Amino acid sequence: MSHANVLDPKSTALVVIDVQEAFRTAIPDFALIASRASIAVRGFEMLGVPVIVTEQYPKGLGRTAEEIALILPDDFTVIEKTAFSSCGGDGFKEQLRDKGTTSVVICGVETHVCVNQTAHDLIDGGFTVHVLEDCVASRFEHDKQAGLAKMKLAGVIPSSIEMALFELMSDSRHEHFKEIQALIK
Repeated sequence: MSHANVLDPKSTALVVIDVQEAFRTAIPDFALIASRASIAVRGFEMLGVPVIVTEQYPKGLGRTAEEIALILPDDFTVIEKTAFSSCGGDGFKEQLRDKGTTSVVICGVETHVCVNQTAHDLIDGGFTVHVLEDCVASRFEHDKQAGLAKMKLAGVIPSSIEMALFELMSDSRHEHFKEIQALIK
């Protein structure tokens, strides 16, 4: 049995928060974050772990970045929201509960707003929350750092894409080990 803070593929979900086209020109490292989020989505899907994607007011901020949108299944439903927290999106919490999720891995933009508020609401809802620190961004680095610091103080577990994927596999004999290894190289 593994430690409670180590991800278990049977009870984990990935939430990609608001990685939308309008942020491409506002966030300096947006292309890198979108690319990393794409890697996370592919890896989690490869391992059979549910993925949820949210969009903040898509009418004004555009749709999910193409790096992610192009790899989602054709029948994938994105959760649209106006609340900063993803927990305010219709059906968001229900999707997590229906999938038997107890641990939620989060990534996206902006770290200090939507990612931060989602993390706090998830913790309040009884979930264990992991943040992919290499897959979050804000317009300004000081806001990103403030968001990460506040989340950690609230009990969010710091992680990275590689760390999360290797925890989910737990063994180099995992059937998808070579595929995951190629994905993160």
